[in-house]
Amino acid sequence: MPPRVTVMGTGHLGASHAACMAELGFDVLGVDSDEALVDSLSQAEPTFYEPGLKQLLRRGLDSGRLSFTTSYQRAADFGDVHFICVGTPTATGSNRADLSYLHACINSLGPLLARPCLVVGKSTVPVGTAADCARRLAELAPAGDGAELAWNPEFLREGRAVPDTLHPDRIVAGLRSERAEATLREIYARPVAEGTPFLVTDFATAELVKVAANAFLATKISFINAMSEVCDAAGADVTVLAAALGHDARIGSASLNPGLGFGGGCLPKDIRAFMARAGDLGAGQSLAFLREVDAINGRCRSRTVELASELVGGSFGGRRVGVLGAAFKPDCDDIRDSPALDVAEAVHRLGAQVTVYDPEAMDNARRHHPDLKYADSAMEAARDADVVLLLTEWQEFLDADPGVMAEVVTQRNVVDGRNALDPARWRTAGWNYRALGRH
Repeated sequence: MPPRVTVMGTGHLGASHAACMAELGFDVLGVDSDEALVDSLSQAEPTFYEPGLKQLLRRGLDSGRLSFTTSYQRAADFGDVHFICVGTPTATGSNRADLSYLHACINSLGPLLARPCLVVGKSTVPVGTAADCARRLAELAPAGDGAELAWNPEFLREGRAVPDTLHPDRIVAGLRSERAEATLREIYARPVAEGTPFLVTDFATAELVKVAANAFLATKISFINAMSEVCDAAGADVTVLAAALGHDARIGSASLNPGLGFGGGCLPKDIRAFMARAGDLGAGQSLAFLREVDAINGRCRSRTVELASELVGGSFGGRRVGVLGAAFKPDCDDIRDSPALDVAEAVHRLGAQVTVYDPEAMDNARRHHPDLKYADSAMEAARDADVVLLLTEWQEFLDADPGVMAEVVTQRNVVDGRNALDPARWRTAGWNYRALGRH
């Protein structure tokens, strides 16, 4: 009989993981202390936008393989494998990770584990956390050594959480026993059969894989954006430079996209927490370069504001600005550390009337940035604008007709904050097109 699975924490990671585990054929119980969230998921209504997730939730619920609860006791009685998917946000007043949700989960679940099971951490944590959790679990669980810990970091991309879970590019398993390995191999039998590598490591390496991957991605993004600063100074084209670099097999083109930089709930917080943890371990100098990675990313936002200011004559006072995009990336509604909204707020503070449109993130944006104006479409956001800013590269913005949009603006000025538009197409329609790192 296949192991029964619980998922502790049903935010973005947990809800996606629970639905996908049910899709893979397991009986799954999602657990969360938020009763409203549990009720919503029980109706196949996720509280965030993720392509394909709602349909997957509905299939899992209708099949009877998926359900949700607030009861840790029910979870302990139900599950053979308990995945911990709680959040690890940045601690107040510090760059370190706040592990309070993780500790609360271990402290609530541990005393209820009266039979052999595997507890699997998926949350992004500072190196050393898994070993601490294993010690705590051993102290709490009535099952003793029968309640074992493993660490299996997640590598989900928002907007691609479903395919990234069902067809991952690698599975990393921090383990201490053959039993734990056998259990996780059974859980991931289908993707492994499809060819996904299954990498067995110790706890510390498993924890580091996740944060190291995010640090590398952030570094690659900031590298090409640093090159865009040089291109601006030299009169070169950063998009052609990036394409040429991407043909080098040692470098590759993935994540080598110049523009407004990274944001969201993972990369910024994870690289800062990684630096803080390295400092705790006496290895702070080894990650000193990440401070400049972070700084370059911030400069992308201020440079975009400066570019827009140039197009409207050097001052935003009395100007109208149309902003296309609020989410930190397309195909999600996440506005955490959103470069788009950061730029929109900066322009607003400089005296402009800013109108924002995003296909999915409008409710979140309105709630957290009530001082901005909002429109129901890209055309309405651009209406009477002195400059239009493309800040999140949603496909509908890339497909927009610049000739049609030209009819509603006051001035045909566009800043392509993602280097995603076709400059020739927009210039042919009479627009003054500008982007970071190209002329």
